[in-house]
Amino acid sequence: MKISEVDILIVPGWKGSGPDHWQSRWETKLSTARRLEQDDWMEPHLEAWADKLVSEVEKATKPVVLVAHSLGVATVVHAAPRLQHWVKGAFLVACPDVDDSRFIDDNGAPESMKSFHPLPSSPLPFHARLVASRDDKYCTFERSEQLAKLWNATLQDAGEAGHINEESGKGPWPEGLLSFAHFMKALG
Repeated sequence: MKISEVDILIVPGWKGSGPDHWQSRWETKLSTARRLEQDDWMEPHLEAWADKLVSEVEKATKPVVLVAHSLGVATVVHAAPRLQHWVKGAFLVACPDVDDSRFIDDNGAPESMKSFHPLPSSPLPFHARLVASRDDKYCTFERSEQLAKLWNATLQDAGEAGHINEESGKGPWPEGLLSFAHFMKALG
């Protein structure tokens, strides 16, 4: 599938994605990409975030491909049943394990992030790839393997890449862009 044939919706996580984040860079590189803007990046609430995602997807004029990072992934999987008629695929990167309170409590995340617990365990109604790091402080690789199986998503091992953000040295993340190109090709 070609970029020109879909609407690409960038779905950032907690705090949004700053100008050096790979999502922000991709947004400027990919001609049909636009960013989902949440009303409150600092105090995420599942219902508000999922409703906003569904609303933005419904505005699409072409099939939608989601590019989600971190808490954006949790938002996508929670909203998935409401997105199945529009979404062609989801490229999911570094899902946090919101089911393990240590990952929230130990990293200064707001209490409101617990509203994303529990992560859904049903297969996603669209093609998905979950990219996971072996040393992500927000989710173990073993948990990512389990989530990929539950969601019927292809798991991609990103090696030791931290949380796959600018803090872990993945600002431009060219390997990710190449992986996304392969993902798009697989969509048909």
